[in-house]
Amino acid sequence: MRLYSMPSSGNSYKVRLLLSLLGRDCEIIDVEDSSDALAKAKAEGRLPFGKAPVLELDDGRLLPESNAILTWLAEGSAFVPADGFTRAEMLGWMFWEQNQHEGVIAVRAALLFYPQRRHLATPERLAELLERGHALLQIMEDRLTKRDWLVGDAASLADICLYGYTHSAGTRGGFDMTRFPAINAWLDRVAALPGHKGLDG
Repeated sequence: MRLYSMPSSGNSYKVRLLLSLLGRDCEIIDVEDSSDALAKAKAEGRLPFGKAPVLELDDGRLLPESNAILTWLAEGSAFVPADGFTRAEMLGWMFWEQNQHEGVIAVRAALLFYPQRRHLATPERLAELLERGHALLQIMEDRLTKRDWLVGDAASLADICLYGYTHSAGTRGGFDMTRFPAINAWLDRVAALPGHKGLDG
């Protein structure tokens, strides 16, 4: 398999993390933002939606979207709960991650991290994202105050999915993570999973 992966992106990182946790071999093709490699991958039709990550299977089929890739890779593994309701809960958190969390937590980090986006990082925009991000993180905090994992009794795709951008919310996004002790304990639990690799791993 080949993974077209943007090295600095949490969406790409969570796929690389799952591959490592599963011990799966995969060729990684770096397609960083605004790079020649990204332009080449687009020109060759490797990125159906115009962005990374995309998993290219051994038979040539292309699977875009990080959470779809996670679901395909983890099928039959312990990261997908056997119980139907718990599995649906997992998917709910994954949908929420893309629909709510990623569009705030990742966007604020991107405005601060990528030089080509800094012109959009007005004080008003950053303040708005900070307030909204803290509210979203509080939803996770409330959930994790009562349990070790987002769903069920073990790590699932919900945890891997939300770890992608949450683990760097403080360092890259400037969110005040001292407000979220349950999230911080959860981040430590994910980091302790066998096979864990960091964003730069």
